[in-house]
Amino acid sequence: QVQLVESGGGLVRAGGSLRLSCTVSGTTVTGNIVDWYRQAPDNQREFVATVTGSGTTDYQPSVKGRFTISRDNAKNTVYLQMNSLKLDDTAVYYCNTAIAGTIYWGQGTQVTVFS
Repeated sequence: QVQLVESGGGLVRAGGSLRLSCTVSGTTVTGNIVDWYRQAPDNQREFVATVTGSGTTDYQPSVKGRFTISRDNAKNTVYLQMNSLKLDDTAVYYCNTAIAGTIYWGQGTQVTVFS
């Protein structure tokens, strides 16, 4: 059974940093696309970043240059390093991956940025 578990969220002052982790079990992150999404209160879930099986990355324009997605194949974990955090980054952050046409989501981790 494929499971994704996010961790690393918390409270952080604007301008600070957090590193989120997405640990995957039941499948390998190697060779698979893994995405990070986020959902703020009263907003739709939105794409944040992606890393492909070959290591290519892409980002939502508002986080480009501040967030970095990376993958540790040995730990079967995908990270989202978030720097220079802004109030607008406050949201629940989710990771997902697609296996054989099924999209699997984690339960999310809350990130709250305060001034």
